[in-house]
Amino acid sequence: MLELTNITKTFNPVTINEKHALNGVNLKLEDGDFVTVIGSNGAGKSTTLNAIAGVWPVDTGSIVIDGQDVTGLPDFKRAPLIGRVFQDPMTGTAATMQIDENLALAAQRGKRRGLKWEVTAKERAEYNEKLKVLNLGLEDRLTAKVGLLSGGQRQDLTLLMETLVKPKVLLLDQHTAALDPKTAEKVLKATDRIVAEGKLTTIMVTHNMRDAIAHGNRLIMMNDGNIVLDIKGEEKKKLTVEKLLHQFEVVSGEEFASDKAILG
Repeated sequence: MLELTNITKTFNPVTINEKHALNGVNLKLEDGDFVTVIGSNGAGKSTTLNAIAGVWPVDTGSIVIDGQDVTGLPDFKRAPLIGRVFQDPMTGTAATMQIDENLALAAQRGKRRGLKWEVTAKERAEYNEKLKVLNLGLEDRLTAKVGLLSGGQRQDLTLLMETLVKPKVLLLDQHTAALDPKTAEKVLKATDRIVAEGKLTTIMVTHNMRDAIAHGNRLIMMNDGNIVLDIKGEEKKKLTVEKLLHQFEVVSGEEFASDKAILG
């Protein structure tokens, strides 16, 4: 479903601020893979997601989504293939619009848009049923402005919006990092349910090593712009923070640098 081949990216080349962000990243995801990505600051986690989403062009390499080479496509032309939830709960929804209006916009991803604006009774009934699954009571607040929702409610709503039309790849960029632990846990439970029910091919970047171990069927660790660990199957099920840190030290020859990731 997703294949990255020899992806490189350097920011501010030939300047004092030159930064080699990605150094030949190779990654292949099968249909339905749920991959968590961990690494210290500057390891290349979010940069990889931005490369997939087309936020900026890569220097070398290719990106193929569901058999389509999207390497040269700008982000808006990749949008029909990709769903994305950001770290900031304020991103991904239109605060001054109603919940049903946000969902109606999301339902149009990848489709031709006309002048029709009204949300129909049939659409409201559909959104009502989908919102019930979140167990937040939002199905009774369809006409409420999204700006009135809490951060956790907005992230859950964004998750629903990004998967209303099934994406080829779902990108979760530290989508619980700005939430308190209790709210983050609720959002992660909703994430697991939505990904499992939709059989979505998903990449979740996280700063929490325990979350990276607990979720998904595969774990990737990045360091200095490359993938240094790729753990899946039974090996991942038996993984602990201590074992993961040991494996990182073996392959990299250095200690893991992020206390935040280790302590969760």
